[in-house]
Amino acid sequence: MNAAPVEIAVHDLTIGYGSYVVLEDLELEVRHGDVFVVMGGSGSGKSTLLRHLMGLDQPLRGEIWHRGLSLTHGTAEERRRIARRFGVLFQSGALWSSMTLEENVMLPIVELGGLGPDDARTLARLKLALVGLKGFEKLFPSQVSGGMQKRAALARAIALDPELLFLDEPTAGLDPPTARRIDDLILELRESLGVTMVVVTHELSSIYRIGTNGIFVDGASRSIIARGNPRELRRRSLDVRVRDFLGRGAEDAA
Repeated sequence: MNAAPVEIAVHDLTIGYGSYVVLEDLELEVRHGDVFVVMGGSGSGKSTLLRHLMGLDQPLRGEIWHRGLSLTHGTAEERRRIARRFGVLFQSGALWSSMTLEENVMLPIVELGGLGPDDARTLARLKLALVGLKGFEKLFPSQVSGGMQKRAALARAIALDPELLFLDEPTAGLDPPTARRIDDLILELRESLGVTMVVVTHELSSIYRIGTNGIFVDGASRSIIARGNPRELRRRSLDVRVRDFLGRGAEDAA
């Protein structure tokens, strides 16, 4: 049994928009050190759940707790304290096209970290070097590859040394060798920074490579239909929906 501290606890959670329910009656825990993978088919609510776990959307019902503080019903100050623990990698990368890679990473350091330009630039360069982009600091996003853009976005996500990283489709649209390098980088950051991660992905090779725990959400039943280590789920799940989804990556899990 995993005795690591609980970073995120979700109780009786129902999420959606207006009267439309996406997922309901959710219960889950993310523990310290997890690479917690949210799995499921297209349109099953994975990214919607991620947005709620980050506090970007309010649930229809239920509670989301971060280390004993309520993200859903906490005070404004408690919510700010929670958010300061986060780093986020959006699916598109969301880099500012008019800024260099260095300037993109500097932005949260200056705005939220309170450092002056010189110190912020030094720290940004360290973060870019950590993701393998030393020497590319002065280039613009349009001047580098998609994989390098993802790495720059990851450098920005870890700019303020977060305790929790939320990654939305970190390898989407990348060729297999580049996707593998991003996966390896995610594992390296987990080891070197001691950060806990919640990852939304449909890429089976990534799921098997990086996932330590996770859930499988089903859009039809609007529920969690499986939970646990992805490799173990592939071997032992009795649900045909889970077997069909995870079985597509049998060769990667071998």
